[in-house]
Amino acid sequence: MNITKMHGIGNDYVYVNCIKNQIEDPSSLAVTISDRHFGVGSDGLILIKSSEKADFMMDMYNADGSRGMMCGNGIRCVGKYVYDHGLTDKKIITIETLSGVKTLNLSIKPVGEVDGYQSISNNGYVVSAVTVNMGAPIFEPEEVPLKLSEGFAARKLSSIIDINPIKDMGIIPDEKVAIRMPLVINDAFYYGTAVSMGNPHFVVFVDNTDTFPVEKEGPLFENNRLFPERVNTEFVQVIDRTHVKMRVWERGSGETMACGTGACATVVACILNNKTEDEVTVSLLGGDLKIKWDREENTVFMTGPATTVFEGEI
Repeated sequence: MNITKMHGIGNDYVYVNCIKNQIEDPSSLAVTISDRHFGVGSDGLILIKSSEKADFMMDMYNADGSRGMMCGNGIRCVGKYVYDHGLTDKKIITIETLSGVKTLNLSIKPVGEVDGYQSISNNGYVVSAVTVNMGAPIFEPEEVPLKLSEGFAARKLSSIIDINPIKDMGIIPDEKVAIRMPLVINDAFYYGTAVSMGNPHFVVFVDNTDTFPVEKEGPLFENNRLFPERVNTEFVQVIDRTHVKMRVWERGSGETMACGTGACATVVACILNNKTEDEVTVSLLGGDLKIKWDREENTVFMTGPATTVFEGEI
C-alpha cells in the first residue's frame, strides 16, 4: 500500500489514496500505522476518497482508531495531496467531511520555492499553504455537545448558560452559549467556553501554556462526563489582542503539535470573552496559524502551511 506522511505545523497524519482502492478495516490500520515505535508514527490516518457532494472526501481516524469528524490541519494536507499528486488542477476545491463540505483555497508555488521534501509536483508546482473556510461555529450546548443535566453543571446552570455576549455582538441572538463555564478538575476550578467547529472543543484560559500540565489535566477534560462524545481541550495564553499561544489535548490522540479546528475554536472563544480582535495569530507547538472570524458572515477562516514528510510503501 502506498502512503504519504504529511503534517500541518506538526499535526501529522498518514494519507492513503482510496479513490480506487478501499481499506477494509481503517480503524485497526489507524492504530497500527500511528504507533510511533512500531508503526509509521502519526496522529492518525486520513483516507482520500471520491465524493458525490464535493471534489473529494476526507475520511479520518485518530491514533486510537476512533473516527474523527474534522481536522483543520489534516484537511489542508488533503488539499496539498490532491493537487501535488495531479488529482486536480483547480486552485479552489471542496472537501466532504463528516462535519460538512469545506472549501479550500490553495496557494501554489514553483517546487523550487517551497522548503522541505517535494518528490511529487503538479507540472513543477506544489501547494505551499491553504486557506480553509471552516464554516460557522456552533454554540448550542446540546450540539457541541454538552450534557448539562449532570452534576455540577445542573446545579450551576444559571452561571453556565449566558447568551448576553452573543446578543451584545449581534451574533446568532437566539442561540445560547456555554461561556465561562465552571468545571472542577482535580479539586481545581477551571472556566471554559464550549464551541464546536464540527467537533467539540472546550477552551480554557491559563496564565502560562509552557508550564501548564497538559498531559496530566488533558485526559480528565477529555473524559469528563459533561462531554458525552469526549472533547478536545485548548489551553490558551493571551499574549495581546492579535496573538495567543495554545496547547491542545485532542480526544483520541493526546497532546498534539497543533489542532486547526482547535485554533478556530480558540479565536472564537477569545472574541466571545473580549480578549482579542477578530484576526488572530495562534502559536502552537508546531507553528503558527492565522485565524479570522468574519462575524458578519459568521464564518471562520484558517490559513496555514501543509507539508509532505515522505512518500512510502507499507
